[in-house]
Amino acid sequence: MARNRRGDKDRGLFLDPLIPDEIDRSRIPTHVACVMDGNGRWASRRGLPRTDGHAAGEEALVDAVDGALELGIEWITMYAFSTENWRRPADEVRYLMGFNESLLMRRRDELNDKGVRIRFAGRRDWRVPRRVLKRMDEAAELTKDNRTCTLTMAFNYGGRAEIIDAVKAMVAEGIKPDKIDERALRKHLYWPEMPDPDLVVRTSGEHRVSNYLLWEIAYSELIFPDVLWPDFRRTDLYEAVLEFQRRERRYGGLEE
Repeated sequence: MARNRRGDKDRGLFLDPLIPDEIDRSRIPTHVACVMDGNGRWASRRGLPRTDGHAAGEEALVDAVDGALELGIEWITMYAFSTENWRRPADEVRYLMGFNESLLMRRRDELNDKGVRIRFAGRRDWRVPRRVLKRMDEAAELTKDNRTCTLTMAFNYGGRAEIIDAVKAMVAEGIKPDKIDERALRKHLYWPEMPDPDLVVRTSGEHRVSNYLLWEIAYSELIFPDVLWPDFRRTDLYEAVLEFQRRERRYGGLEE
């Protein structure tokens, strides 16, 4: 496959030579959401502890964000820890809490230098250690004015939980039933201004959405590559975007 080595005049940069020539730069998805699946299987196949798979996934995350920046994707959301992940073995949960804390410490300055705004979506409840919440707040504060790309980490997140929390907020505000519609509910989601994902990529070949952005992905294109998350690289993101561009998005209507 030919690769794109042309200059991007708008950005004053040269495009990543790994970007396929077939990608239409005028039809880049605004928002890509990823389910980073397969860390445990990646480690098990190598005779390693499951936690080693999570550690290996860090490089995949950073490379995917870099690929998003190369393409001009404005929003990217990563499923970092779900409300169901608390059911995992206690030692793995403890590792994930510490890993996410240290990841923020290692990567926040790098992401800030690249113009990435870091946000978090999910419940800030008693189960999340205070030190982790502190690092999350620090990263969000450091990067709050960046606009090149918004990286949202779905942490202690569940799609059903988000909808329940939105309904609770509307009830608490005393919104009358006849005033509740899609617009009212969206206003009470964790990040109402975040555009719905155009594309959802779930790695490892599993064909499930796993309680991820249930409200937001109503009309998203779903892609399920077989690659395990630690092996995912920007080239896999590019191929996912190329597949996205091959599809017809009709939103329940018919193509003219």
